[in-house]
Amino acid sequence: MPNSPEWYSEGLGHIWLPYTQMKTTRPPLPVESAGGVRLKLADGRELIDGISSWWAASHGYGNAHIVEAMKVQLDKAAHVMFGGLVNEPALKLSKRLADMLPGDLNRCFIAESGSVSVEVAMKMAVQYFLNRGERRSKFVHFRGTYHGDTLGTMAVCDPDEGMHSLFSDILMDNMLTDLPRNETEATAFKAYLKEHASDVAAVITEPLVQGAGGMVMHGPETLKWLREACDEAGVLFIVDEIFTGFYRTGTRFAIEQADIVPDMVTLSKALSGGASPLSVCVARDEIFDAFYDDDPMKALMHGPTYMGHALGCAAANASLDLFEQEDYGAKAKRINELLVEGLERCRALPNVKDVRTLGAIGVVQLEDASNIEALKPLFVEAGVWIRPFRDIVYLTPPLVISDDDLIKLTNTIYQVLKANQT
Repeated sequence: MPNSPEWYSEGLGHIWLPYTQMKTTRPPLPVESAGGVRLKLADGRELIDGISSWWAASHGYGNAHIVEAMKVQLDKAAHVMFGGLVNEPALKLSKRLADMLPGDLNRCFIAESGSVSVEVAMKMAVQYFLNRGERRSKFVHFRGTYHGDTLGTMAVCDPDEGMHSLFSDILMDNMLTDLPRNETEATAFKAYLKEHASDVAAVITEPLVQGAGGMVMHGPETLKWLREACDEAGVLFIVDEIFTGFYRTGTRFAIEQADIVPDMVTLSKALSGGASPLSVCVARDEIFDAFYDDDPMKALMHGPTYMGHALGCAAANASLDLFEQEDYGAKAKRINELLVEGLERCRALPNVKDVRTLGAIGVVQLEDASNIEALKPLFVEAGVWIRPFRDIVYLTPPLVISDDDLIKLTNTIYQVLKANQT
């Protein structure tokens, strides 16, 4: 980029970007700083962030309460190993999450990334049965689902989506099926799960919306049917709330809308307000009890270097403070109202297949997405950061966004799509 800062021009030749063909991609934009809901580029331009840095920055950037909590913790200790040692922020966070989550979801395994928390949940599920004398190694997962990019999580993503197809020969062989969306399909799924129960450790799903799979939505009754099916078949149920947790779907957790208690829940992204890498796998007491034994081989042999990261946990505790001190459900509701109002008119555009919203998620799905990459610089030129993928243009704004900024985002989507119909 012309007139780029020295750190950008010198470092760009050494970085490897995610989900990117490095040979053909446009140069990434250098961000100098971020504050509130705005990204400030090195050339002085400011962009309204419409996707919360992959759905994580729910409180916006540089929130004073989170920053201060991290500064205080830095003066104490940024990190100490979690093997034989613990720290106050991690224990405090575990207690708070256990109090927030329904039922007996009481045991927290704190890691760094969302993918790792899903890996941990899968490992727990398999070993839960091994510790009880059963060998069950398969997972039931669903078309359109995404759970991460590590080897284990790739094996419970939709292989037909193409992103992980190169690795199909080395991934675990799991059981892919469709989410039940009506009672007939729910009955069929229950029969399917019972038939294969002796091989299945767990069913895993994203609740209410399949995020990276294209923001495909389903009702809370689907989660109820899955819980019932798992109970009847004696199979564990893992719910991946990494994207949906902390009011993204309108409630604190998506599972609240279905009034269910999964056996394990994974959390990340908005957990720390996007201020630090952090994830948690929360398990029910029954799961933990299967590992609690005099036999050392029944312990969970897993421990990331940065497990229980004190600085990240301090950020997460501050993030939870904010969620508790203000009515984020009302914020999500207001965002939804403006998303409906601003995006619904896109339905009349010739190339639009669907418009859908859920909580603080707004989606415009295109009939022909062949030019979707060309839309990205047009959004930047208009002063917003929107990153369409697959066949959708979507918004997942910070939950603290103002009405005016959100209206700017929805207006820009409408105007750009209207002007670029092919």
